[in-house]
Amino acid sequence: MTDDPAGGLVVTGIGTVSADGFDFRTALGRRGYKYLPAASQYFLAAAKGALAQAGPGALEAVGPEERGAAVGTNSAAVALHHTMDRTITATGAEDLSPALAPYFSINLFGSRLATEHDLKGFNLTFTSPRVAGLEALQAGRRAIAAGRARRLLAGATEEALPEGEPGADRPESGAVALVLEPASAARSRGAAALGRVAVRSFFLPPRVAASADGSWQAAVLLRDALAALGHRPDRPLTVTAVLDGSPVGEAVAAALAGRTPTGWAPDERAPDDRAVAGQTLNDRAPDERAPGGRPVAGRLERVPAGAGALEPVARVAAALAAPAGHPHAVVTAAAEGNTAVCLVTPGPGPGPDPDQDPGSGADATSGGTGDGPGRSGGTEASSR
Repeated sequence: MTDDPAGGLVVTGIGTVSADGFDFRTALGRRGYKYLPAASQYFLAAAKGALAQAGPGALEAVGPEERGAAVGTNSAAVALHHTMDRTITATGAEDLSPALAPYFSINLFGSRLATEHDLKGFNLTFTSPRVAGLEALQAGRRAIAAGRARRLLAGATEEALPEGEPGADRPESGAVALVLEPASAARSRGAAALGRVAVRSFFLPPRVAASADGSWQAAVLLRDALAALGHRPDRPLTVTAVLDGSPVGEAVAAALAGRTPTGWAPDERAPDDRAVAGQTLNDRAPDERAPGGRPVAGRLERVPAGAGALEPVARVAAALAAPAGHPHAVVTAAAEGNTAVCLVTPGPGPGPDPDQDPGSGADATSGGTGDGPGRSGGTEASSR
């Protein structure tokens, strides 16, 4: 059977790893992993779990050149770079560990994954603040749609920041990995489709977010992103907002909650002046939540953002466990302006395929795409 990327990708495997109690010898094996950076160990273990859930043939059904990987991270290398700096300052570069020195380059953190699983289609690393993991899903899906590969391992990995580093009080340490493949391929090998994910990213400049109409600008961009992802405003939507307290985070939160300035023209507002997500943030009692900590369908919650890009992807993974047919949006934004929306549709049903549209989203300043220079943050890419 020939895979048809236009038929839509489905998630068939999810792997999650927490740094708490993590032992690489148990998770990966006793030999060959000792000198890998912790973030690489976490992502390898998460990918191992995701592939185990996806089942035999998830990758092997296609050749190495048709397998790709994409990972997002903000802090995988920070602790290692600190250690390197101290070594060079104290005794000189000749005392750097030969096993760890290559990892000064952030895009090597996913290299072992590509080697172990023979992923030769592409191997991408994204570093945009907070949205890097969602960008990995977005770019990986686009690469599949463009024919660069037919199988994808994507996710995020982080290592705790050293003490004194900005964000160290909001540590993230662990990894999440997802296996994605065409729905037709999953059906042909009898694999369960856990759901579909699609991502739209854009840029909300901090100065715009901090202005009097910052929440209005955010609302327009959010509604455009959801529409581009195929969500209909009349459908109930659970929203998880992973946000900090920056002007960008507060503008996005206000937009989601409907706290926008007066003076909009009627055709610029959501139907009946509803909030973008249809519910005010944090306005439900704990007993109104669904089992497992998931928000009740149609409700909206705000989750404090951590220091990196892991929490949004972890929320996507959790949303895939919701009852089939209940769409869920994970929204996140960084103080720098990077913003992303992931629409999650749990279960095997059909979903939107926005990757056929080459645009990535709107920009509050120019109306163009959000992928231009200086907008999407850092992206390191390597193709094997």
